[in-house]
Amino acid sequence: MQYKKAVVLLNMGGPNNLLEVKTFLQNMFNDPYILSIKSNFFRSILANFITHKRLQEAQSNYQEIGGKSPLVEHTFALCQALEKLDSSYFYTYAMRYTPPFAKSVVEELKAKNIKEIILFSMYPHFSYTTTQSSYDDFIKALKEFDYYPKLYFVRHYYFDEMYNQAVINRIKEALGSDDAKEFHLIFSAHSLPQRNIDKGDPYQKEIIANVETLKPMLEAMKLHFKSIKIAYQSKLGPIKWLEPNLQDILKNYKNEKLLICAIAFSIDNSETDFELSIQYKKEAEIIGIADYRVAKCLNSGEDFAKSILALVHSEICQNVESY
Repeated sequence: MQYKKAVVLLNMGGPNNLLEVKTFLQNMFNDPYILSIKSNFFRSILANFITHKRLQEAQSNYQEIGGKSPLVEHTFALCQALEKLDSSYFYTYAMRYTPPFAKSVVEELKAKNIKEIILFSMYPHFSYTTTQSSYDDFIKALKEFDYYPKLYFVRHYYFDEMYNQAVINRIKEALGSDDAKEFHLIFSAHSLPQRNIDKGDPYQKEIIANVETLKPMLEAMKLHFKSIKIAYQSKLGPIKWLEPNLQDILKNYKNEKLLICAIAFSIDNSETDFELSIQYKKEAEIIGIADYRVAKCLNSGEDFAKSILALVHSEICQNVESY
């Protein structure tokens, strides 16, 4: 089939095997949006140091979830789900830190003579460390191939009703036949250094706004939780990160029932499948939490695929006039 338009899903990526864990860490810590060191030389040195320090532990963590990240497999399945719903687009994905990289994706799109590209951020909330980094990386690849198709960009969608309904669907699936009134609901978001927020990154504001959007939707569906809170996970190093830290507040829920929803991730990855579902679950058992559950991410669900297509066709999908 000859396609003229493509939808490219942008995400951070994840190791496809244990050997790629090193590549993932090196590329992540070499990203100037992650380590804001102006000198590429000194950033590279620090990135190599951090990678060496974290490699063995990271590989061990991935070993516990099957020796790879589930992110790429879920993303591939999502592309297939999108194609079933609307075959007028060519669907693909570009990862920031692991294959398929933007370069190889751009090369394929140029070879297919794609005239229009819609970049869809898999991060529901905008952050320079995620959305902007992936966007800049893709633009750089376009320029390197001297390829300038008409370009559109969906930069965030935390406020979208269809997206939020898909989130609620996962919460309901995690509850099963149990009553929400017996559970505390914690929306867990990947943390950021506080200095990033102080410099104007809108990420935390969008997380808070997203949860405030979800609260009345949950109430309307008669999902009345004992409490609803926001916490942050995956902090690294001694600097100040967003608070409260999820790991620190678990102790407050002894003998309680707890449901975790990873609000900042649309696709399951090591932070959900290992950190939340294995590491923190073990801690919850030690603390004495009566019931600890983690809702699945949106992954390749038809509800999420439909929300993506609706966003692609909406005014949220903005034309990039120059790049």
